[in-house]
Amino acid sequence: MSEFEKKSLEMELKVFASKNFERPTDCRNLDQIRFYIRELCMKIEEYQKHFNYVPGVAYALLAQYNAQQNTIIHKEFLRTY
Repeated sequence: MSEFEKKSLEMELKVFASKNFERPTDCRNLDQIRFYIRELCMKIEEYQKHFNYVPGVAYALLAQYNAQQNTIIHKEFLRTY
């Protein structure tokens, strides 16, 4: 896969994420974040299967959603106990 194709896939993923997802820091609902994580994981699997390449931005975005999920879970835990 050429560098041009890799950049093209990265831009495609960025456009997809900006159109379909809220930024991780804007998410306040645990179910919403879990939905985005699941969708992003499916997109990563799709890229891996079809192109044998996943842009690094996909993993970075997934890490941001996971971090936000952990923050919300921690806040709910503190509020409950």
